[in-house]
Amino acid sequence: MISIVRFEESVANSILSSAMDAYPNEMILLLRGKAGKEEIVITDILIPPLATHGRGFSLFPGFMLPMDLRVMGVAHSHPSGALRPSTRDLNHFYGRIMVITAHPFQNYNDIAVFNSHGDRVPHEVVPDHESLSSNPSY
Repeated sequence: MISIVRFEESVANSILSSAMDAYPNEMILLLRGKAGKEEIVITDILIPPLATHGRGFSLFPGFMLPMDLRVMGVAHSHPSGALRPSTRDLNHFYGRIMVITAHPFQNYNDIAVFNSHGDRVPHEVVPDHESLSSNPSY
């Protein structure tokens, strides 16, 4: 059971700036990192191929993705400001975690992490590369 998700600072900033750039449309990104027994560390973002962004939705064709076991989940934005997953979000869950960033996309409090049941998972932002060096189990 994942008890915390750690984002490298550059990743968290990229999620927020991607959401701001896409506004008023939703954006979607893949999150790549490493998983331990109780934590996930997100170190990279990927732009999914052929992603579609619109008002109230964002999606990508999953069959176009290469096999990459380092993809931990998806980040997408909610221009509406809702910092919780919709039923549609949960029905299209991909990976181990779902990250939602809500308007106004100004700081790390505008980011939330959820598991596949829609339960919030604690998260923190750490300096780049510090997260991996502090835990030798990766």
